[in-house]
Formats: sequence, structure tokens, C-alpha cells
Amino acid sequence: MRGNTVYKRTYNQCLRLLAARPLGEWSGSEAELSETLDVSRTTVRAVLAGLAKAGLVTPQRGGRILRRHPDATDFFPEPQTESVAHRVERKFMQMVLHGDYQPGQMVNTSDLARQFGTSASAVREYLTQFSRFGLLERRENSGWIFKGITSDFAKEIYEIRELFELRSARRFMDLPDTTRAWKELETIEREHWALLEQIDEQYSDFSALDEKLHRLIHEASGNRFIQNFYDVISLIFHYHYQWDKSDEKERNVVAIHEHLDYIAALRSRDLRAVDAKCRVHLRTARLTLLRAIGIRPVVGGNGTGQAQPIIKPHHQRCTKT
Repeated sequence: MRGNTVYKRTYNQCLRLLAARPLGEWSGSEAELSETLDVSRTTVRAVLAGLAKAGLVTPQRGGRILRRHPDATDFFPEPQTESVAHRVERKFMQMVLHGDYQPGQMVNTSDLARQFGTSASAVREYLTQFSRFGLLERRENSGWIFKGITSDFAKEIYEIRELFELRSARRFMDLPDTTRAWKELETIEREHWALLEQIDEQYSDFSALDEKLHRLIHEASGNRFIQNFYDVISLIFHYHYQWDKSDEKERNVVAIHEHLDYIAALRSRDLRAVDAKCRVHLRTARLTLLRAIGIRPVVGGNGTGQAQPIIKPHHQRCTKT
């Protein structure tokens, strides 16, 4: 059982729930945990047994006792909790982030499968899914071509992102306080504050935290099309724009504070505040993205304007070596 991805992922989720609880009596039933964690009771029983073996909880009649809060050593490493599909997505996006693929470059399914330690069919399924957004183009008998991001594509995707995220944020506010999403939001908020304390050394960790927050909000939509669309948002906004490494730490500090304002607005359940904080943050992300792909927004007197290309001297242009 300890080699099971579902078990490990559920175990980590349960640890995060326990981290937010006071020590002492814990009356959560197997049925409640099964619903909260969205897994079978068989998995819940296995997780509870693992928690007891680790000395975190002690069973008692009518419930359990939380003996201690979990620490970092209690969690399974994140890669062990991933599904094959998520592993392919993460590794492919990391390659894009690091500039391994440039527009017009071939993407070989077999090579990726060997690098990712997965089957070629898993990689092919992921690339096929992603190709519908126009970022990849299938070439008969020659694999895939990475097409890259244009300014028009980026601006169009931003409009859809704003529409979907505002709708998802409103749905998030309607979730009951006991829903797992609110508990995960608390954990994400703590991770933001922790990152701020270590920002000088760990500012590059913001990308993963950014994705975690926005994916959580999109999942609240309950709409499969919005949730599936988030894959392309993740690639573009959370990976692609980081090719521009100039003032990355300063940009991430601004974004962290925008996230904290956004989270506070969600907790307040104030629709106007949520709309305002969401729009501010997404606008910042849009400007960062446009700059990263070589477009400088020109702001007019009314706060809007057209984007113009940035022309850098040859010796200042960033290249991948």
C-alpha cells in the first residue's frame, strides 16, 4: 500500500488537515474523511493506520487523539504522490521553462518518454491534449513541432483566463466552510508567508505556489472545461513567462502580496473585493507575460494602451546556451 500513489497523496492531504487542528481529541469519522479527501474508505483506513504507526494519532473509542502535529519529514516527497499524467505535465513544462524548446523545434515522443520514465503513449496522450490549444502542431511521420507563444495568442488567452477565474472565484466563495478547498487555501496562505521569509534564497519557488493557488480556485468552478483549460494557462503564465529572469525576485514579491490580498478577499466573501483583487493580480500577470515574449505595454492617459514590441540591441538579447 505504501507504494500506491493514491495512498501517498491522500496521506499528505490528511497531514495538511491535521496541521491545522489543535492537539487532542479528533472525532472525524471514516465516512467524513472519505468525503473530505474524495477517496474510498479502504484508503482512509490505510491512511489512519499509517498515521497511528507514525505516532501522529492514537485510536480511542468514538474517535482518535491527535498526539503531535506533522513536520516536513512526515510527508511523502511530492513526486511520489503524482499520477503519471501529472508527472508528464510537470516535466514537460519544466523543459519549456528552462528553454529546452524554442518555437519551430521538434518534440520527439520517444525521447521524452525515456527522459520522463514513462510510456510513449502517456507522453503522446499529453501532447495530443495540449495540441488543441495551438501550442503544438502534429507533423505526419515526424512528431510534433513546438510553435511557441505570440503576443496575440497571449492576449487572447488572458481574456479567457480572466473570465474563467472570476467565475471560479465566485463559486469558491459559495463553498461551505468545511469544504476541503478552504483548508487547502489556509495551507497555501501559510506557504506564501513562509516563502516571503525566505524570499532572497527561494524566490524561484513562487511558480509552483502560484500554480497551486490558481488551480485550486479553478477547481471550485465544478466545470470540466474550465478545469481542462487551466492546463494551457499553467504552461503560459506559470512557466513560459519566466524565461524573462530580469527582476524575477521583485516581481515575485509583488505577486505574493497580490495573492495574499486575493486570499483575504476570498475569505471575506466580499464579491466586489474578490473581483478587484483578482483583476489586479491577473493584470500584473498579463503585463509580465507580454514583456517576457518581447512586448512592452504602452499605457495611455486612461490606463490602457496597445502593446509594442521591445527591440533590444543584439548583445542584450537573451539566448539559451
